[in-house]
Amino acid sequence: MHKYLALFLWAVPCLASAAAEPSKKPNILWLIGENLSHDLGCYGAKDVHTPNLNRLAAEGVRYTRVFATNPACAPSRSAFFVGMYQTSTDTHPMRSHRSDGFRLPEGVRPVTHRLRDAGYFTANIKTIRQESVGTGKLDLNYVNEGPIYAENSSAWEALKAKQPFFAVVNAEENEYDIYDRKSAEKERVEWVGERIHVQHAKPDSVTLPPYYPDHPVVRQEWARYLNSVSGMDLRFGKVLQQLRADGLEDDTIIIFFGDNGRLEPRGIHWCYDNGLRVPMIIKWPKNFPSPAQIKPGSVDERILSLIDVTATTLTLAGVEKPALMQGRVFLGEHAEAPRTFAFAARDRIDETLQRIRSVHEQRYHYIRTLSSGPTFASLNRYKEKCFAIMPVIRQLHAQGKLSGPPLELMQRTGPCEELYDTQADPHEVKNLVASQAPEHREALARLRAALDTWIVETGDRGAVPEPTEVVAPFAAEMHQWFGTPAWAQPKQQ
Repeated sequence: MHKYLALFLWAVPCLASAAAEPSKKPNILWLIGENLSHDLGCYGAKDVHTPNLNRLAAEGVRYTRVFATNPACAPSRSAFFVGMYQTSTDTHPMRSHRSDGFRLPEGVRPVTHRLRDAGYFTANIKTIRQESVGTGKLDLNYVNEGPIYAENSSAWEALKAKQPFFAVVNAEENEYDIYDRKSAEKERVEWVGERIHVQHAKPDSVTLPPYYPDHPVVRQEWARYLNSVSGMDLRFGKVLQQLRADGLEDDTIIIFFGDNGRLEPRGIHWCYDNGLRVPMIIKWPKNFPSPAQIKPGSVDERILSLIDVTATTLTLAGVEKPALMQGRVFLGEHAEAPRTFAFAARDRIDETLQRIRSVHEQRYHYIRTLSSGPTFASLNRYKEKCFAIMPVIRQLHAQGKLSGPPLELMQRTGPCEELYDTQADPHEVKNLVASQAPEHREALARLRAALDTWIVETGDRGAVPEPTEVVAPFAAEMHQWFGTPAWAQPKQQ
């Protein structure tokens, strides 16, 4: 009798202690690739070497229909850091609200703030043992919300003692050397500043997309881009290796994704598929029961928006999705109904004024340009200076040497509509807007209506022009940084 009583008295405080102890939460690691589309070996890309991300995909889930809400970094990041469309929160122009008193709308908060309140240590990792692995990039169109991450959180070594953690590593390789031109011919690994250059792609053997002319400079730039992706993989491999070495891998949800589309003239800044469709891979840790939607080595073809990553991250951390958040939860028992459409918007980029809206469904992609004047051929000084393909295309166009898709690209003006079958035409060079095929007419009507509805329901602020005094300085700033091509300078009277 006394034996059982003693056992009971021993067990009660133990049970009480267990009940009082909060349930263990997973760590969450975002690996953010800069400016890339499906340019990894696990997506079938050629001339790249991505063994680390290929392995991550083999051990996790690879997603094929994930879309940024904007084809440029600052508006896209501003959206997925709060789980709301940038067009709903007035953060849609490129690099806006950096010097005014702007605050996010009431109830809209960075994901890191919500996770901090839930007990997470938030970190923006730049170094592992003082070796650079990330840029620490923020590039958000809100600067008055307080610190985005915890203080002194840029070194990886802080994570082991700070669980649960939410850590972000931003790669820089996919900016490759557009600011500091280097040769693309070397066939070795080298350090240039803090960038890793990995040479696998060769200019003479790469396959160019059909919307560019076959020209030596275009080939060299395409090889540079692909090699930068290989460099990104090498750097993320160092992060994944350290995660494993520190015994953190089995407690950490790994989410790799691109922040916006490919670093090429018709990719970044433009609402084509290669400017919006980004890779995403999620690997689940062994020490936590996996959601039904996670099957290692599988491919998920659901339509997702990058703002869904935000809502899902919160849910995986045990944080209820805020009522007004536009991102949808796609993992776990609280997963919401899958999307039928993914929407995106492009507005002012630096000094270049464009208003473009986009909607993807499983097969078709509709683009609506509401602004007038040249589209791809419009002036953006950053792209003219840093993207060597642009001057080549302009020169060939002036010489009458362009034909087919490259010529159509340079001739396109807004307002206009574009409709593409991304299954039959993945490079989006055959505009189906004028097609009389019944399936094309139905797709056009369906996507037009979906976009009209989204613009109204989300309170798209793109129709509200920025004040002149806000826009005017950007042209002067871009001229100071990059210069203005002779063809774009005012003609002397």
